[in-house]
Amino acid sequence: MQTSDKTQRRLEALIDSVTDTYGVGRPIDSLESTALPNQRKIVEALLELEHVAYMGFYSTRVLTSENLRFHIGEHVQRATSILVEQIGRALAYKRHGGGMPGPAEIEWSEEAVLSMLEQLPRLRELLALDVDAAFQGDPAASSIEEIIFSYPAIQAITVYRIAHELFLRNVPMVPRIMTEHAHSKTGIEIHPGARIGRSFFIDHGTGVVIGATAVIGDNVKLYQGVTLGALSVPRIREGETPKQRHPTLEDGVTIYAGATILGGETVIGKGAVVGSNCWITRSVAPGERISFAVGDEQGPR
Repeated sequence: MQTSDKTQRRLEALIDSVTDTYGVGRPIDSLESTALPNQRKIVEALLELEHVAYMGFYSTRVLTSENLRFHIGEHVQRATSILVEQIGRALAYKRHGGGMPGPAEIEWSEEAVLSMLEQLPRLRELLALDVDAAFQGDPAASSIEEIIFSYPAIQAITVYRIAHELFLRNVPMVPRIMTEHAHSKTGIEIHPGARIGRSFFIDHGTGVVIGATAVIGDNVKLYQGVTLGALSVPRIREGETPKQRHPTLEDGVTIYAGATILGGETVIGKGAVVGSNCWITRSVAPGERISFAVGDEQGPR
């Protein structure tokens, strides 16, 4: 529908007024959009790597032992091309405040990407354990295929494990873009800096938050709405060594729905169980069970 002249004049005035707000030094005024990392391209690279992780589940073509290497190579090559450019852009922004990446940034990016991709065999081993943990931990799961196709936790954990490898290599911006994309798709927020062990399972998952310095051991199970968060701390100054702000969950811990566990000195000991809706800011001994009883005014026990 064509707008009226009156509406068009108002739109032109509005456009002028918005344009005039640029260039006054606000942090959101960057005009380097063509040189910044592109979220859509980073998501494309993630999809390529998800194909590699779960080739038989994502492929639309017949796979055989003869053509498997070729198809894996296609996805790895495309992911590499995208990530080298996007990480190069992120690095150029970090080093120079913008502009297209130069040879030094591209060389650094290539090394970071190749180093991460070399971990794919190990990541597939970890993801197989995560999928099996979901199958063993959820009686409602009818098959491994159902878990890979439909469980949001598996998508969030897959993205986290890829992003974490880039985070370990000091890649700026891109790992967080990856995990926040997974957050928007699944409702599960896992910071790429968190350290998560083997056989990790999140049941249901919506509303789970895992902070940047959280440490999670092997065979840990979380339910929906769990927060592994930080107590209020001042922002660290440049050059300072960051301290652990988020809790540690040792092996075999189970945290039920809605529980909040806060603080870098808080350790949930091996095999402990924290019940639903508990608020925890102190350490819990190995094997201890913490819960709220109905009508209990004494707090957690």
